[in-house]
Amino acid sequence: MATLETLVQLFIAFAKIGFTSFGGTSMIPLIMEEMSSHGWMNEADLSNLIAIAEMTPGSLGVNCATFAGTKTAGMIGGVAAVLGVLCPTLTLTLAAAVFFNKFRESKVMGYIMMFVKPICIGMILQVLVSLSMQNYVTSAGWPDPMAIGIGLVCFYLLRRRKTSVPKVIGVAAVLGLVCFGIL
Repeated sequence: MATLETLVQLFIAFAKIGFTSFGGTSMIPLIMEEMSSHGWMNEADLSNLIAIAEMTPGSLGVNCATFAGTKTAGMIGGVAAVLGVLCPTLTLTLAAAVFFNKFRESKVMGYIMMFVKPICIGMILQVLVSLSMQNYVTSAGWPDPMAIGIGLVCFYLLRRRKTSVPKVIGVAAVLGLVCFGIL
């Protein structure tokens, strides 16, 4: 049974991690330090924690907090650790929402958004081009007809047939295995 003191310590430890890291792998040294300094986990546990958190879908910080909190203080410990690691995100989002709502009609906010929107669109387009070049162009620089075909089939299934995303991912995986000679 987890004590209130342990739950508070888990929350504070992961709130510190959330406020002082930038997410992803930058959290790992902080998590390892907090877990070992409190004596909650040994080296083997920490190694397993990182491996499992990396393999599990979702945010590394949330995954680590869930596993570390659960191992330390059961399900309620997992909840306390996750709330701690999410505290910075929730705080900043709430503050942004309050300020955005307060200054929504402001001319200054209008000018800021006039610049922010095209920058965001440009960033999204850059990612789209980068991923397209990585996935649809061969290492020799030529378009890959099989990859483009798989992409078009997936696009057709999503847009025209309204097929669910998990099914389309499965179809893409099977087509990729067949087309690229793995099966």
